[in-house]
Amino acid sequence: MADNGSESQCPICETCFPIAEIEAHVNKCIFLNCSEETQKRPASPIAGNKAKSPRYNNAPPKPKNFLQSKQLDFKNVPSTSTNGPSTASSTKFSFTVPLAKQVQPKTLDQFFGQSKVLGSNTVLRQLLGKADIPNMILWGPPGCGKTSLSGVVHEICKANPKTLKFVPLNAATCGVKEVQTIIMDAKMQQKFGRKTVLFMDEIHRFNKRQQDIFLADVEKGTITLIGATTENPSFSLNNALLSRCRVIVMEKLETDYLIKILERAVTTLDIKIVKLKDEYSSDDGLTIELDALNWIADTSDGDARIALSNLQLLLQQNDLDKNKLITVEDIKDGIKKSHLLYDRKGEEHYNIISAMHKSIRGSDVNAALYWTTRMIVSGEDPLFIARRLVRAASEDIGNSDPAALQLAVTTMQGCQLLGMPEADVLLAQCAIYLARAPKSREADTALAAAKQVINSCEGLQPSVPMHIRNAPTKLMKELGYGKVASGTKPSFMPAGLENVKFFK
Repeated sequence: MADNGSESQCPICETCFPIAEIEAHVNKCIFLNCSEETQKRPASPIAGNKAKSPRYNNAPPKPKNFLQSKQLDFKNVPSTSTNGPSTASSTKFSFTVPLAKQVQPKTLDQFFGQSKVLGSNTVLRQLLGKADIPNMILWGPPGCGKTSLSGVVHEICKANPKTLKFVPLNAATCGVKEVQTIIMDAKMQQKFGRKTVLFMDEIHRFNKRQQDIFLADVEKGTITLIGATTENPSFSLNNALLSRCRVIVMEKLETDYLIKILERAVTTLDIKIVKLKDEYSSDDGLTIELDALNWIADTSDGDARIALSNLQLLLQQNDLDKNKLITVEDIKDGIKKSHLLYDRKGEEHYNIISAMHKSIRGSDVNAALYWTTRMIVSGEDPLFIARRLVRAASEDIGNSDPAALQLAVTTMQGCQLLGMPEADVLLAQCAIYLARAPKSREADTALAAAKQVINSCEGLQPSVPMHIRNAPTKLMKELGYGKVASGTKPSFMPAGLENVKFFK
């Protein structure tokens, strides 16, 4: 299909034609058994007079498939084989294509990590091994392998061109119109037994109304949808779409897997790895210490893209034409800070604030300080942290230490006056105090019980008893407002609730 989305690929001869002409072409292509039509496309009677136009005679040949379109670039990159010869050591490396893209896995055996969903005995791996691709939503943090897995699916489709076609899109750069064009082509491909696999990266960028475009055709099997998102699908995706797709939860990569990915990248570039400096020889060419790769993996916070980008930066910083041993000391100055996963609007934002609150509730002062510091270092709004500390002071400590609420409120005011970075110690002090303070959830528990009584009332809520009503006027006094019957002990609860107790 051409970049403008107006052409479709013949499933038989793999030649591109305008969508309006493709069905007639395919019928003729079948009749001619593919050979004549494929070799003599300009003379096709289907194209009519258009065969003589400059567009068909002088224009450069169209790409054979949609994989070379503008949405996502899945062009061929340098081979990722670890066994073949390489000339990288004799010339400077070219990073016109990012290293992370160059070493993107092409098979499941080259895919490291996510063993819970792609292990040898998992359902997903068995399905992919049979080229049976299910509808799925890949949910995980950046750099965990979502796009890499889509690349593996792409290779599976390339290995089965008669039955599968892979189409990549990115919701950040396309709209519903592009999806409609893909679906129109998919319906044509389906008539000839070819299934269209649509990979929609950043699918959460489509709002829930836009996501409706997928529903009918996923339901009918016109397309197989693979969506990738960093956002929680429960909040960012259409429930109807979720019911049609399997959610694959992908986690941050463990350090061991990051090291394997880095080792594979280094080997692909024909760079030798040594465990000890004594193993290095000047005849080895460019060499890197294993400890250096370990250090890069440790500072990448489970993000393979960050790890490979750091490795690329390291290689670009060094003179790659000379024999050299790259050590840990060579890279620490250039890569000083670990990548912290933290999205101030995403799920991790709420996960970490919840961890801080529950650590305070559990009186774990070390954990409370850790999670508070984690948010501070990641650039969280100090007032957001302070507001949760105020809530924890009342909800979990309450009247067992009333000073806790005063300190929390003062901390929030101090954060407003000081701002960051000076307010960091205020937040730390408050979190430490709250974690160490005695705990009482009496107020929160009693409040919940009172809400339950009110919400469970059938019909009208009970009226305020006359003897506790305000009586500011003569008429109201004559009506009995504020009057207590002599010789009785008045109840301040409404009629029918006199014996209700919210406190144990």
